[in-house]
Amino acid sequence: MLLSLFLIAAITAGGLALTYLISDEDPLMFRIASGCVIGSAVFGTVGFVAASIVGLTPLSAAIVFIIALSPLLIFRNTKRRKSFAADRNRAKNLVQGESFRRLWPFAYYAFFFLLFLFFFERAMFIRDGAIMTGGSNNLGDLPFHLGAIFSFTEGNNFPPINPNFDGAKFSYPFIADLITAYFVKLGADVRDAMLVQNIAWAFSLLVILERFVFKLVKDKLTARIAPFLLFFSGGLGFVWFFSDWAAQSKGFFEFLFALPKDYTIGPDMRWGNSLITLFLTQRSLLLGMPITLIVLGFLWETFVTHGTEKSEKKIKSGWSWFLFPYFLVGILAGLLPLIHLHSLFVLFVVTAFLSALRRDQWATWLSFGIGVCLIAVPELVWSMSGSATRASEFVGRHFGWDSGETNLIWFWIKNTGMFIPLIAAGAYFVWKQLKLSEAVEPEPAIKGKKETKTKTSKAKETVPIKARSLLYFYIPFALLFVGSNLFKCAPWEWDNIKILIYWWVGSIPLVAYAIAALWRQSGVVKVFAGVFFAVLILSGSLDVFRTISKQVNYTVFDKDAVEIAEAIRTRTAPDSLVLSAPTYNTAVVLSGRRSVMRYPGHLSSHGIDYAGREDDVRKIYSGGPAADELLTKYGIDLVLFGPEITNFAKDRNRPFTLNEEHFKKYQVLTATAKYRIYKIK
Repeated sequence: MLLSLFLIAAITAGGLALTYLISDEDPLMFRIASGCVIGSAVFGTVGFVAASIVGLTPLSAAIVFIIALSPLLIFRNTKRRKSFAADRNRAKNLVQGESFRRLWPFAYYAFFFLLFLFFFERAMFIRDGAIMTGGSNNLGDLPFHLGAIFSFTEGNNFPPINPNFDGAKFSYPFIADLITAYFVKLGADVRDAMLVQNIAWAFSLLVILERFVFKLVKDKLTARIAPFLLFFSGGLGFVWFFSDWAAQSKGFFEFLFALPKDYTIGPDMRWGNSLITLFLTQRSLLLGMPITLIVLGFLWETFVTHGTEKSEKKIKSGWSWFLFPYFLVGILAGLLPLIHLHSLFVLFVVTAFLSALRRDQWATWLSFGIGVCLIAVPELVWSMSGSATRASEFVGRHFGWDSGETNLIWFWIKNTGMFIPLIAAGAYFVWKQLKLSEAVEPEPAIKGKKETKTKTSKAKETVPIKARSLLYFYIPFALLFVGSNLFKCAPWEWDNIKILIYWWVGSIPLVAYAIAALWRQSGVVKVFAGVFFAVLILSGSLDVFRTISKQVNYTVFDKDAVEIAEAIRTRTAPDSLVLSAPTYNTAVVLSGRRSVMRYPGHLSSHGIDYAGREDDVRKIYSGGPAADELLTKYGIDLVLFGPEITNFAKDRNRPFTLNEEHFKKYQVLTATAKYRIYKIK
């Protein structure tokens, strides 16, 4: 654990240094959070290039680690050192003193840190030699990520071939898992590395989201409300919770500690709490979202400061220096194709809209675009060439997202509760601020007259937000929502949530602003603010509580699977190809060896046509002359028999007869009580 903490801290230090090339005004805590994800992105991308050239070895890992630290050389510049010292002193002043008010921020961040610690601790744990998960939606995703990590560390899979579908390029955004692989290669335990990274990235997302919302609305209360709306997201599932409780005989707390299901995801609910369905299962989003929010915050500042005295002063300092941060932020965005591709798509939509509104800022948009293309285009070209993914599977008409036969209006009310009405309320409060600012006419300036406090200055005190710009800024996020209800952006329509979650995040400033505005009223209106807030987070809180209270315990790999995987890892070549049951938890995952084919659900969601290969897997396990021909065709080294292939053969839709006798002519490499593996060549 200590090694993983040291590695993430060092990477964060390098990323923190880079933030001083982008912005001069952000607080230290935001810089640390940004440094964590920026440093991780740089570390993973440089690591991918290095490993593709020389492989993943302890030496190459150490070199990549040193490169990730190299941005610290920025502090050789006196101006940068002074800026860092000033930020550090400001941060120190904020926490010094014994004022009770100073304890609130500490309690706020401590709450979320402990939440992330107890939550992500359940992503993977070991019990009696078995690998388990406490995430209700992580049963299939944990082995997918472990398969990627071990293919890097044990299979030296570079340039990456899809470990789930041999012969195809690994085009899934894998940088998050590659970072874990590097930690493991440097000596860290895989579980510790995943845990430390998940907590660090989640906490960074908390801080970056809070800062992003504050930049938009200039209100601390609104910014503090925002993370609750993301991490405890949900709809009206709590209604089903109370219904289930009333239908049985247990006491309330007894039922609370034995929840029968999740209340944000299931047959009745499809939105899913973000921690349960996204950040625990999709590590790429956990790294990609905070990076995207850093870029969005920078684009917002560009959008609202153009033509102001502040921007004019920067321009006078030199065009090259003025445009350099836009180029750097573009490079940061350009890293996203191998981190989280859907995040890059969101940035494309938002940037296209903003640049259309601010065409006079063509130089800044061009600098940003050049930075993006410099990294993103080569990554996309590499990813798409030789990939088995069919691009046509990712785009198509599909109405209503995952609503099925449910009325679309009721579907969204049920899944998001008060969220959409509060978007409208937030927009109304912003519109009121806009009208207030428009109602105040500035007094004409008199040359040579000393400036006095005018109606205009009072209006600026009353209207701290850029109201008109905020309403414009929200439009592309609303378009993402509409588009995701008209088209699918993935082979599996539910995966549109990778886009819809950004509609949610883009809407959070308006929703939180509405709640804060209501809370500042008196009497019953304040009560309504509390009720609305509770309704927004109650269902998500139930699901998160179900996880951290250890009510979910799924065995992903039992003790025998771990043992057979270790035998494969230690007694076969790193590039061995293994035939096993096409399932998510085949023991081959833990060995780091390539599989002919794994879980069809993962393959189909990545746009891979697996049907023909699945038929061949059935033919091989059925034995006979066709089996020998296919073993040669695919170049299979090992064939695994165990409970997974037995269950696969009993598939009620397409059962077939296993013929293990056919393979007894081959050497048994190793066997356990449940598994036998035959060495074909």
